[in-house]
Amino acid sequence: MRHDIQRYTAGDRTNHWAVAILFILAALSGLALFHPALFWLSNLFGGGSWTRILHPFIGVAMFLFFIWLVMRFMSHNLIHKRDVQWLKQIDDVVANREEKVPEVGRYNGGQKLLFWVLLVCMLLLLVTGLVIWREYFSYLFGINAIRLSVLLHAIAALVLVMSIIVHIYAGIWVKGSVGAMLTGWVSRGWARKHHGLWYKEVEKGEHKH
Repeated sequence: MRHDIQRYTAGDRTNHWAVAILFILAALSGLALFHPALFWLSNLFGGGSWTRILHPFIGVAMFLFFIWLVMRFMSHNLIHKRDVQWLKQIDDVVANREEKVPEVGRYNGGQKLLFWVLLVCMLLLLVTGLVIWREYFSYLFGINAIRLSVLLHAIAALVLVMSIIVHIYAGIWVKGSVGAMLTGWVSRGWARKHHGLWYKEVEKGEHKH
């Protein structure tokens, strides 16, 4: 029996990092179009015209890769009573008193909440992005729908960026999390400490073989 536990497959990790790279590109190109003071970022994409052309395609690609992750992990992100209690005791989690909070499965309450926030933001960005995509779709909508979509697109993007910052911070804060997405494996001690129920499920599955 291997000492470590596989948390993510090579496909999971490849998809995750593809979404991460596309997110960075979408964020930078979006910021370049968001305000004149940030237009200099368009130089990263070959100028203003190329930035306007590439941004929506990058966004659609990001959404498609992300939806694969959603289908892969949605069943692990359904929120249960123990997750609600975990969120209520977030102060114990922050203070490293995880023995006081309910055991969690593959993902804890915070990760599950982030999952659904990201999904809502991605869907909102896709829908509003299509409405304001001048080259192909915006002519189908009235000016009020386009203006509302621009506003909602900006809000969803802001929430998404803030959520990703929290995601990155949490990944660095919980030692071993970044390594899991780089190598795919975590130690049994890490799994037992941070995801007790998931650890028991893995052990039970191993003993069946």
